[in-house]
Amino acid sequence: MPRSVSGVEMRKRQAAHIEAPPQAPGQPRPNTCCLCWCGCCKCLWNEDRIERSERQTCTKMDSIEAGDEQHPSLDEVLSWARSFEMMLRSLEGREVFREFLRSEYSEDNLLFWLACEELKKETDPTVVEEKSRIIYEDYVSILSPKEVSLDSRVREGINQTLTEPSNLMYEEAQFQIYTLMHRDSFPRFLNSSVYRDLLANMRRTCLDT
Repeated sequence: MPRSVSGVEMRKRQAAHIEAPPQAPGQPRPNTCCLCWCGCCKCLWNEDRIERSERQTCTKMDSIEAGDEQHPSLDEVLSWARSFEMMLRSLEGREVFREFLRSEYSEDNLLFWLACEELKKETDPTVVEEKSRIIYEDYVSILSPKEVSLDSRVREGINQTLTEPSNLMYEEAQFQIYTLMHRDSFPRFLNSSVYRDLLANMRRTCLDT
């Protein structure tokens, strides 16, 4: 008959297993307690899980910051003057345009448009509901801290869709802001020192090289 293992001996085995010396790189880790749900920091299974989570974590801001390290070419900067849509598709173009809008106190228009673009990509109903609520509280509500140039008819239409939010619920409002930026802000941007100085610096750099 097999000898039973006492509680004290079992705890000693577990302690010895947890406190075992770390494995050399490239060697497989030993199997840990498969029923360890405590999430303790010494559990090797939990360490693997945390490491995988950290490697997979990449926020949108990380992506933007990584993209900011790339500078636009002269041809790209010139193309913005030919197409408002092309400028919006460019990360660098959006950043320069945002700088100009900030000087006119209308940066929130672009931020609202970008938030709507992100919402349209979502398919998870829970995420859609959360993001649509944040957009409403930030930009549409009369109590919102940010100012977006939407007329009363569009705002009322949004209010009627709040009970059943969708990823397209701000489509009309987004188009209204897009049109406003295109017709009103964009021409002034092209004549602004923000864009002209950037263009001059790009041409100077090309001549120097």
